[in-house]
Amino acid sequence: MITLTGKRVFSGVAIGKISFYKRSEKVIKREHVEDIDAEFQRFIDAKDIAMEQLKGLYDKAMKDVGEANAAIFEVHQMMLEDLDYMESIENIIKSQKVNAEYAIATTADNFAEIFASMDDAYMQGRAADVKDVSERVLGILTGVEESVVQTDEPAIIAADDLAPSETVQLDKSKVLAFATMFGSSNSHTAILARTMNIPAIIGLGEELKPEYDGKLAIVDGFTGNIYIEPDAKTMDEMREKQRKDQEEKALLELLKGKENVTKSGQKINVYANIGNVSDLGAALKNDAGGIGLFRSEFLYLENDTFPTEEQQFSVYKQVAEGMAGKKVIIRTLDIGADKQVDYFNLDKEENPALGYRAIRICLTRPEIFRTQLRALYRAAVFGNISIMFPMIISVAEVRKIKEIIADVKEELKNEDIPYKEDVEIGIMIETPASVMVSRELAKEVDFFSVGTNDLTQYTLAIDRQNSKLDAFYDPHHPAVLSMIRMAAENAHAEGKWIGICGELGADLELTEEFLAMGLDELSVSPSMVLPLRKRIRDL
Repeated sequence: MITLTGKRVFSGVAIGKISFYKRSEKVIKREHVEDIDAEFQRFIDAKDIAMEQLKGLYDKAMKDVGEANAAIFEVHQMMLEDLDYMESIENIIKSQKVNAEYAIATTADNFAEIFASMDDAYMQGRAADVKDVSERVLGILTGVEESVVQTDEPAIIAADDLAPSETVQLDKSKVLAFATMFGSSNSHTAILARTMNIPAIIGLGEELKPEYDGKLAIVDGFTGNIYIEPDAKTMDEMREKQRKDQEEKALLELLKGKENVTKSGQKINVYANIGNVSDLGAALKNDAGGIGLFRSEFLYLENDTFPTEEQQFSVYKQVAEGMAGKKVIIRTLDIGADKQVDYFNLDKEENPALGYRAIRICLTRPEIFRTQLRALYRAAVFGNISIMFPMIISVAEVRKIKEIIADVKEELKNEDIPYKEDVEIGIMIETPASVMVSRELAKEVDFFSVGTNDLTQYTLAIDRQNSKLDAFYDPHHPAVLSMIRMAAENAHAEGKWIGICGELGADLELTEEFLAMGLDELSVSPSMVLPLRKRIRDL
């Protein structure tokens, strides 16, 4: 048995034979041409055919994976019409008197290299797109048929990487899973795989060899492992894992589209907590009504330096589009305490949980905060984004935040950059101070979201990171529940909604009590959306 490990893109277990994606080889030669105008017209004619093909792919993707994920084929159409791209091809044909195929291949290589060298992760992803678009035009010019999967039965599709157009054209009924040598979790292919509910592993490297074509394998999308020619013990374990996963999927089918409503008619929103764009597929798979907490700090934790406005904008936009109009609550930077980032150069603190963290960093280092707010207000144009601020303890903090927001919006307006004016803003209720002044805070914001992890820690004066105190740490403590009840009453007194995004929201023993408090929303890990929905519907 051979075990390879990569990066999981979408969970699930698939068992079947490996089928390597066979690409049609196009041999591009540099050839001299006399009639350069006719040669450029060859490119224009092929480009027009490619545009029609991309429109067809967009329509197919709309049916298969929805508007947000079909948008890549609109991007590809824009790339084909891009003046820089077209002028480069025209210039090479006319100045060097060469064939269109050579000019396209050269331009594709040049543009892909430019994109790949950029610091912005989103722009790096466009390197594959410009290659994909160019390959389409080259295929038309050379008459080489498109790449195919040569299998009559469902298989694990393996490849070096898969372009979006290659993924969407696959016969879904023949695909058990994806396994690729390269690729990124933010690529359009990864997003499509997640949306299509197909287990996928990327980044397996060159250990994933074409010689494995036709061999029996298991893709474990939960761990990122692929087992080639598995032994009997592994096969039995994976079959059991697959059976349990299929049971959960059956539960999903039964509850999908159902309302989160009790037998007596009380409704509550059930949203998902995510920490990364790669978690979006799990939220969609589990039919979450929205994103109740998007932890934006992952952008900072995964970077070697402060993420740029464009990096942040592309991620927030992607999440907003992916949720297709459903609410997406993005929490601003929550660095500090147990989440340390070297390039922030934070001093060592005796008690970091009570120290320089979250909104305290943002308000004292406004250049970091303003960059994030600019990205958020720009991305809000593309979906239903709300913004939430952590670790609030006073009305003065909220008013200062609103001043900075007003400045940021004025800045964007003066720069003629599109942004959304009326973004819903809320705060985390995670300190006893915020609970005690919650009536006054509710007058300043649109909603509350209770962070029960920190609220429990601060209410009980227990460090939740200290395992020696586990016996004393009681999230069901009457004081904690009283805090949540008080915040709910004060929010509703001012006509504002309130939810929970901490771990306690997924505690099925407390669901009935939360409903009795009148909470409007519970946001939980994606895997808990369906069990929570079932619990609500059974009450």
